[in-house]
Amino acid sequence: MYSIGQISEMFNIPVSTLRYYDKEGLFPELERKSGIRKFSEREAEALRVIECLKASGLEIREIKQFMDWTTEGSATYEQRRQLFETRLKTVEEEILRLQKIRDMLKYKCWYYETALRDGSEDGINAMLPDNLPPEIQKLHDSGFSFTADLPQNK
Repeated sequence: MYSIGQISEMFNIPVSTLRYYDKEGLFPELERKSGIRKFSEREAEALRVIECLKASGLEIREIKQFMDWTTEGSATYEQRRQLFETRLKTVEEEILRLQKIRDMLKYKCWYYETALRDGSEDGINAMLPDNLPPEIQKLHDSGFSFTADLPQNK
């Protein structure tokens, strides 16, 4: 069993946040002795899942729904599976978006390193859009494709 302070240190989460989670019902089986919260491995594992879901973009009320499902048993396996599949898809889409941003940033680093070395952008501009070095061409093409995903100004 762990105290709230120990759990706070283990997860680097403020005690106030843990109290809030408890108040919101995210630890439905949390044991108390003389009013003091005692966290078991079950709550530690629940906290890992809570923090994962929170980092994936879920709000506390949605995480509470998940925790409610866990107390309902096997009848909610399908809802829980769908929740995780949806979160996985969302995270994978965000990873792709961030990779495109990273590629644009890498391309621009190369661009300005080359311009600084050459003293101008003329050499780079002569290679655009399709005659860049192969590894830079990949960055260029990937990084510029992310702009198609951005909302257009009208």
